[in-house]
Amino acid sequence: MLAEKIKQKLKEKKPSIGTWMSMAHPSIAEILAMAGYDWVVVETEHTAIDVSEVLRLVIAIEQRGSIPLVRLASVDPVQAKAVLDSGAAGVIVPMVNTKVEAELAVAMCKYPPMGTRGVGLARAQGYGVDFDAYVTKANEKTLVIVQIEHIDAVNNIDEILSVPGIDGTFIGPYDLSMSLGIPGQLSHPKVIEAKQKVLKAVLAKGLAAGIHMVQPSTAVQDCENAVKEGYTFIAVGTDILFLGDSARKMQSDLEKSIG
Repeated sequence: MLAEKIKQKLKEKKPSIGTWMSMAHPSIAEILAMAGYDWVVVETEHTAIDVSEVLRLVIAIEQRGSIPLVRLASVDPVQAKAVLDSGAAGVIVPMVNTKVEAELAVAMCKYPPMGTRGVGLARAQGYGVDFDAYVTKANEKTLVIVQIEHIDAVNNIDEILSVPGIDGTFIGPYDLSMSLGIPGQLSHPKVIEAKQKVLKAVLAKGLAAGIHMVQPSTAVQDCENAVKEGYTFIAVGTDILFLGDSARKMQSDLEKSIG
């Protein structure tokens, strides 16, 4: 299941809304997919989710009608090959700070001659049955989003975006604020200035600008604002906060109601 639906929306400058999961259970993957999001990202950078768990989560997301994406742990060709062969429709690559890293991010996701992705029989290719159809379309249809989350990446943004095969970028505001020496101060003028520089460069190249509206409580308004600014690849919430916020609100409401 490739990322054609996402790519078409992004090409038409329409918002594509997805969500995020960090808990490695297929039921959670199914619940999020059934909620109607275009895509669900399986988080492997800041979790202990391994490639065997990615396979089970990708299957669950697909079977419930959403598109599975994976945030990699790093610019790692071995992990990229494994998750794409498992059936992920694309990847979000963290900490891409230079043109060289951007070139590797693309190459590891694309078959030769465009890239260096290894060719084998796996789930993505229908265990061999759909091999020809898959490898013919994969380079075009696989989504590659690079994360801009360090001031070095901001300063190198034009060089990074010059690499063919990148579909868009994804702002990592917390790491960006850390690299600026103002950790967690997401509304600080320096963070806002850096984000605007990236957004301007991405839109000028005709690529997709991505961002994560992490807090479910403000996601609707945040998304409205983001779309007005020009962002089109937008993640909202995460399984951890969906569960935690709902549980805490229920407990708070009960205490107010019955003491």
